[in-house]
Amino acid sequence: MSLLEVSDLTMEYSSAGYVVRPVRDFSLQMESGQLGLLLGPSGCGKSTLLSALAGLLRPVAGSIRVNGSEVTELSGAALARYRQSAIGIVFQAFNLIPSLTARENIELVLRTAGYRRTAARRRSETLLEQVDLGDHVNQRPGTLSGGEQQRVAIARALALDPPLLLADEPTAHLDYIQVEGVLNILRQLADANRTVLIATHDERLLPLADRIIELAPVQLPATGPAETMALGDGAVLFRQGDAGSLVYMVESGTVVLSRERSDGTEEVLQEVGPGAYFGELAPMFGLPRSATARAQGDTAVTGLPLSSFRSHMRAGSRYGGGPA
Repeated sequence: MSLLEVSDLTMEYSSAGYVVRPVRDFSLQMESGQLGLLLGPSGCGKSTLLSALAGLLRPVAGSIRVNGSEVTELSGAALARYRQSAIGIVFQAFNLIPSLTARENIELVLRTAGYRRTAARRRSETLLEQVDLGDHVNQRPGTLSGGEQQRVAIARALALDPPLLLADEPTAHLDYIQVEGVLNILRQLADANRTVLIATHDERLLPLADRIIELAPVQLPATGPAETMALGDGAVLFRQGDAGSLVYMVESGTVVLSRERSDGTEEVLQEVGPGAYFGELAPMFGLPRSATARAQGDTAVTGLPLSSFRSHMRAGSRYGGGPA
């Protein structure tokens, strides 16, 4: 059995009154001792996924199993125990308490878990030695460099020896000198009894990884000739959140572009008729479709690869654009 098993996970939240699903039908398996990199641009759902694995957000569908425990079914005291002992989190912004020393930031976690004062102090000092900060135990975060603060945050995440360590952009605020020590520590943390999953877009971490997980896979540009297709009334060409590689031109009929609201209704954004194009944003910028395209009445559309669409535009096409 894998230490981490994610199956068909979908996360959903509301943004400005619209439904956003940054993670949809996502699956992953990781073994003990593996270090995985969760790659993708800002907004693709990396932090949302880590929050779900940490039990901080609940998915709308799918399964998360850590060490055989179904996280999505936990609640109350059982969920609190999971968050406390099964996972460690390294935050992008460190999240250290500025009034406490490096040792006290770690001791707080241990004391909350029931450690006696002497045992908590001894464990904290051992962890700070492990991240090469044995000489900084009594320093407060404000006197430490960004790299040193991140190492304190890593030590704090390891306080209760969790089997799963989650790190959200752990090198985002570090320069190339500070990042070296953090990279070495992150690689050492994945051992026979621990799995490490790091969300990042920092390519410096690539050599560390046993697994590369693309949360937002690169959409390869479509090639080949334009293709015209017939759509019956109500037929869906693509849905909000789908990947997209084609720009569409309406030859006859009407395509309605709509966006799903948080209350379950749909807002009509635009009705696209003959002589107009839509859907250029997804292939141009590698974004998911921002709307659903549905035929209204019998409709014919032509799907163009991006290169063909650009040729049309350079030739002075009269088509007007739409969202998605």
